[in-house]
Amino acid sequence: MNLLEEARQEINAVDSEMAKLFVRRMRAAEKVAAYKKEHALPILDPEREEAVVQRNAKLVEDEELRTYYVNFIRSNMAISRDYQRKLNEGMRVAYSGVEGAFAHIAAGKMFSSAQRVAYDDFKSAYRAVEKGECDVAFLPVENSYNGEVGQVIDLMFSGSLYVSGMLDLAVTQELLVLPGTQKEEIREVISHPQALGQCAEYLRKQGWVTREYANTALAAKHVAELGDRSIAAIGSEESAELFGLEVLERNINASRSNTTRFASFTRVETKRHSKRMGEHFILLFTVKNEAGSLAKAVDVIGRFGFNMRTLRSRPMKELLWQYYFYVEAEGDVYTEAGEWMMRELSLFCDRLKLVGTYFNG
Repeated sequence: MNLLEEARQEINAVDSEMAKLFVRRMRAAEKVAAYKKEHALPILDPEREEAVVQRNAKLVEDEELRTYYVNFIRSNMAISRDYQRKLNEGMRVAYSGVEGAFAHIAAGKMFSSAQRVAYDDFKSAYRAVEKGECDVAFLPVENSYNGEVGQVIDLMFSGSLYVSGMLDLAVTQELLVLPGTQKEEIREVISHPQALGQCAEYLRKQGWVTREYANTALAAKHVAELGDRSIAAIGSEESAELFGLEVLERNINASRSNTTRFASFTRVETKRHSKRMGEHFILLFTVKNEAGSLAKAVDVIGRFGFNMRTLRSRPMKELLWQYYFYVEAEGDVYTEAGEWMMRELSLFCDRLKLVGTYFNG
């Protein structure tokens, strides 16, 4: 055994002990959380935390290592705060948009008792979970009318989170106006680009000017604030109620089966072993630059008894004209067949990532 192997073995042993101590520390944090909740105390006590840092720093004699140990202690306390907050305040779900937007509505259906936290974009919501600010990110991955949400699929490929569930939300787009507005008064309609796309046929028939907006709920809010009857928004009935608008016409989207699929992203992989029908898993991979590699990879998935229902390619941002592949397949990947499939896929793939599992139906 060389020096590197000895060091790694020692680190593994220390990590094993630290895991046990971590659980012990968090059990104590549970008691702290319960006490704070009972006595209406804030989760963060800055003076107490600083005293702990100063006291514990003295336990490390090596001055150089002490500076790193201080960071270690601060990180531990931040994790403890997040856990206590979840225990006392409930789960925090990150989504992209504002109150009243379809993402906000969908998150409420999936996590009815959770606190929904709005972020400006998909990446910010995703990173909020990676950083521990929220427990779950709830983001759209596909619309039955406009296709995949590329930004979210790219986050799956580059990020560290796992898919742990899916929700299909039937989307009905409504024409929202100021109270009392007549259809003949409308000259312009604003909304999110996808909403405008879903209602393009209806809008063309009306001959209205269209303008893109950040999202459907903000478009509704803007119409309410402008007070101009010539401007309408496309959005949800919830947005109309929230901002004091009226629904002038309902279901104006071209497809009556318009559905958006939302995925929940968590920091920990959920490993299920179930014979329930409707289990799916998501794979992302790049293939080796060899003839037939993609065909061989696809063949492997079917050969081990998994039914592939989706195969898409996405461009890799950092490499011109190179692509990664997105696969959704039916079956329980956490089986012996799944293990062998993953091993054989690695023969043809440069990068192979099991993003997560979910039940459908």
